[in-house]
Amino acid sequence: MKKWIAFVAVGLFAAQVQGQEQRLAWPQFRGPGGSGVAEGQKPPVDLGPDKNVKWKVAAPSGLSSPIVAGDKLVITAFDGGKLYTVAYNRADGIEAWRKEAPAKKIEPYFKKTGSPAQSTSATDGERIVSYFGSCSLICNDLSGNELWRFEMPTATGGFGTGTSPILADGMVVVVQDDMKGSKIFALNAITGKIKWEKKRLSPMSYGTPVVWDTPAGKQVVAAGHARMIGYDLKSGEEKWSVAGMPSGVCSSPVSADGALLFAGWSPGGPEDKDFQMPTFDALLQMADANGDGILSNKEAQKTFLKDFFEGNDVNKDGKLSRDEWDSTLKFMAEGKNSAFALKAGGSGDVTKSHVLWKTTKGLPYIASGIAYRGQYVMVKDGGLVTAYDAKSGKTIFLQERALAEEEYYASPVAANGHLYFTSLENGVITFLKAGSAKVEVVAQNPQLGERVAATPAIADDTLYVRTAGHLYAFAEKK
Repeated sequence: MKKWIAFVAVGLFAAQVQGQEQRLAWPQFRGPGGSGVAEGQKPPVDLGPDKNVKWKVAAPSGLSSPIVAGDKLVITAFDGGKLYTVAYNRADGIEAWRKEAPAKKIEPYFKKTGSPAQSTSATDGERIVSYFGSCSLICNDLSGNELWRFEMPTATGGFGTGTSPILADGMVVVVQDDMKGSKIFALNAITGKIKWEKKRLSPMSYGTPVVWDTPAGKQVVAAGHARMIGYDLKSGEEKWSVAGMPSGVCSSPVSADGALLFAGWSPGGPEDKDFQMPTFDALLQMADANGDGILSNKEAQKTFLKDFFEGNDVNKDGKLSRDEWDSTLKFMAEGKNSAFALKAGGSGDVTKSHVLWKTTKGLPYIASGIAYRGQYVMVKDGGLVTAYDAKSGKTIFLQERALAEEEYYASPVAANGHLYFTSLENGVITFLKAGSAKVEVVAQNPQLGERVAATPAIADDTLYVRTAGHLYAFAEKK
């Protein structure tokens, strides 16, 4: 009888663990551990608007990536001027629930291609946490019931919040780099109460932190302007930093085989030979029609700043002054673009002591790099793919034009020996063979015909893709 009871107990425990693993198949931005990798999954390679579509449903606007929470697919959305967390049944795509995140004011955001619903939710299998730069962190259970809410000041960056929360060891960790005061903090995932918070010097960044399991304990690694910092997960103590990061960094780090890898680029840095920001005098020469020495919003429409004026108009007076533009130039000039690998174990400034390798070619802008099958792979706008040996930094292939010649906001994901790349403008999904010594295109699928800024999710041999107006579930038809 005791053996039978023990057998049943073990069976129940195994079932619980198996269920937990299933629920956490893709729990946050970039999936398990922020890696972008779905081990053991076999999503389809051949897909398109009419091929291997399990279901397709209309979805409200927003740029957050889908996550998997139990039998639900979860996104954040901006619909009718309101912010929501929205859940869909994974079986059929039917909307299961939506819960509003009440915001007194919507944060400034880049209206041409941005959204105030850019941050991806995170789940620990029991609760779903969503971050809205306009107002708060909100925690719901899997049925949509609100468990707690942590009010926050409205973000002021001008482009919209890009960072996403992560859940680790019973804590919710969020980075809020903002012009009016930056910080990183951790909350108790059950109660929503602050466990620790630390001020940051970075005035603007958009990447998502990652948990790095090191011999000294788990650390939260957050990329920011000018520096990447490692914090002790339990206490928030700053353990180490690396100098030389892109300005307003958009991409996120990833851990693999004990090391930490990062790749990022931003325009206008001092070493950027392809693009240099014009001086204020050059801007005035381009567009100062009335000769008053100040650039109005109307005048800026004649320059490359037409879509970026609000983000550079710091005091929001409808005019761009010399001081404001010089501050932008200083900010951009502080950026250093590179890809590098970092070994664990350092303290203080480890820029010179713990960087295993570093390079400056083939760097991504928005999309993060991915570590898979021994390689660190990244995509540069224009469909250029670069791969480095993850351990040595040796170039495997450099800026090979293998993908659709578009911009790339969605980060690559990987499963079953394939790398999945999704283009921005038309949603062209290209599959490359992973771990190869040269670029091998497995398939380049038909356009989805919509913008795709969100990183896809993978679970149950299904690829979930969010376009500008729809959610797709792609799976092999059985």
